[in-house]
Amino acid sequence: MTDSLADPHLRYPGTEPSEPSGNGSGTAAASQTGAPRDIVILGSTGSIGTQAVDVVLKNPGRFRVTALAASGGRVELLAEQAHRLGVRTVAVAREETVPALRAALGAAYGTAEPLPELLAGPDAATELAASPCHTVLNGITGSIGLAPTLAALEAGRVLALANKESLIVGGPLVKAVAGPGQIVPVDSEHSALFQALMGGTRAEVRKLLVTASGGPFRGRSRAELADVTPQEAMAHPTWDMGPVITVNSATLVNKGLEVIEAHLLYDIPFEDIQVVVHPQSAVHSMVEFTDGSTLAQCGPPDMRLPIALGLGWPERVPDAGPVFSWTEAMSWDFFPLDEEAFPSVPLACRVGALGGTAPAVFNAANEECVEAFLAGRLPFTGIVDTVAAVVEEHGTPDGTGLTLPDVLAAETWARARARELAVRSATATAEARA
Repeated sequence: MTDSLADPHLRYPGTEPSEPSGNGSGTAAASQTGAPRDIVILGSTGSIGTQAVDVVLKNPGRFRVTALAASGGRVELLAEQAHRLGVRTVAVAREETVPALRAALGAAYGTAEPLPELLAGPDAATELAASPCHTVLNGITGSIGLAPTLAALEAGRVLALANKESLIVGGPLVKAVAGPGQIVPVDSEHSALFQALMGGTRAEVRKLLVTASGGPFRGRSRAELADVTPQEAMAHPTWDMGPVITVNSATLVNKGLEVIEAHLLYDIPFEDIQVVVHPQSAVHSMVEFTDGSTLAQCGPPDMRLPIALGLGWPERVPDAGPVFSWTEAMSWDFFPLDEEAFPSVPLACRVGALGGTAPAVFNAANEECVEAFLAGRLPFTGIVDTVAAVVEEHGTPDGTGLTLPDVLAAETWARARARELAVRSATATAEARA
């Protein structure tokens, strides 16, 4: 699997920082002496970040967090995390939250302890991603995670990647800087594929089977989805996630993004990646091999297991997540995907095949449409319909090399166009009801 961004057969040793770590020794020395592995967590107050903190606190002899980054929306939690973990640096993207964060840090640390270094601004997480450590966990939500992803890879850090958007919108950019075995996927589905792929070589892989819970609307027709409310869309039957990811799971846009990510991570053609609906979320994904064998990675739905694997790879972290009780009866169901009711997956496959800036347009337009839906300005089915319209208007990207300015410009255009179309949709709906 030498063309894969994430190859479980390869081992990336990390890099010795140019500056010493907290105990005066570099990463290489720490790994040889059994000292804790230095970790930077980006998006620490989000769903992935809080569970990563939980994994670290339960394994103090294995991991040590040197820095945290967050948007700035939950400063009290960020300050509490910084104090409990004893980090050197804390960063927030929103500079206006700095006074509140300073106050929260002061309350958490008291007067007897020195406060950590504080960074603020849109580039703060990117700066931390390149700071001295062994592994960077990118748990930021959205395409703003691309710059930190590139920074971590360019600095030679092992990247535990939960921010799928950075790979999707900047796939060629990531491929250009990532070393063999440098990326370890943290998404539950891609972690499952990563583990199952250890069972064979790239030439022996016939198909990737990406499982989907089906979200809260599994079994509904497209007509039955027309009047879905934001409250209904936020009621995911299995996972506890942030609002954007939860709505993406309801539209299955999230699954479409995961198909693109699987294609980029494992160098498997889109026609050999299949989405299978599995309501119990017990089988997180599967790999079908050329001899007819299918290997599945299974476990109760709990993100701490793939997070721990991403932080500890190539070693597993004991008791990272819960296990099944095999003394109790259970059944698992599998269904084909209804592409008419949920057209986001085939749309994502077309976008991924187009490449260039098309995935960035798809992702940015979707983020805007989700926001409009949650605000009551766009119907549920209008999310993917509007995204499809923006993608169609964008057209086929040219074949020249992709640059970061290209991605940013495409995103800016897609967001503006999606907002315009959402306003039109809201106006048309209001007129129809009048």
